[in-house]
Amino acid sequence: MDSGTDLTPADCPAANGMPMLGLGTWQNTDPDQCADSIRTALEMGYRHVDTAQGYDNEEYVGRGIADADVDREDVFLATKVSTSNLAHDDVLETTEESLGKLGVDAVDLLYVHWPVNTYDAEETLAAFDELYDDGLIRNVGVSNFEPRHLEEAVDLLDAPLFANQVECHPLLPQEELRSVCADLDVELVAYSPLARGEVFDVPEIQSVAEKHEASEAQVSLAWLREKGVTAIPKATGEDHLSDNWASLEVELDREDLEKIDGLEEVHREVDPEMAPWN
Repeated sequence: MDSGTDLTPADCPAANGMPMLGLGTWQNTDPDQCADSIRTALEMGYRHVDTAQGYDNEEYVGRGIADADVDREDVFLATKVSTSNLAHDDVLETTEESLGKLGVDAVDLLYVHWPVNTYDAEETLAAFDELYDDGLIRNVGVSNFEPRHLEEAVDLLDAPLFANQVECHPLLPQEELRSVCADLDVELVAYSPLARGEVFDVPEIQSVAEKHEASEAQVSLAWLREKGVTAIPKATGEDHLSDNWASLEVELDREDLEKIDGLEEVHREVDPEMAPWN
């Protein structure tokens, strides 16, 4: 598999206008490295960038977007409201702060980071509706929501619920959640789509990667795309950015999908005690 540098943004499929391969920025907190990785990714062809208030890097992400030779309006930019900021007025205030740090007038997607701590479905989602109506956010999202939380949110929101961002990868396929999201017309966005490196050690994924002369990361990202899931792998160096981007060239056949779908190991990487599934 080549470096993927010949691929263009048009080669990346989109889900309701959201590019299905994006860049995650968790733990990317070095100011210069973060800004440079964002700029590099955008100039490589990425058009979807994901951050969060809790990542403490919104300012650096914004700098990277400003430094890139790419129009802001061509970038699908997402951030998340921290669990300590989910009271109604705090949502409004901290989102304005996030926009200032990012250097933008609006974000394309704003998520509730977790349905815990100060989250109150009625109050929190009412604030998201206000932001949507005021044009400060273009889509409403949630993260780490279980089916019951999703159904409640859909009922309470006036705005459409656009996406649910959760951990998803071949070792945590999230079949039930994918089905519920499909029924509710909610996109699924996968964080930790490479299971924090665990996919590299799975013999079945190694076998498919060898067959396609691809990396295990590329195969895992292609598998998610085949399932209709948007992936936002974290990467900072140009090599990893390029390797992930080149996953757009990998086309899995039915045999490949069956081999990966048959994995019996289930492994959750992000499992805090506060998580709604615990």
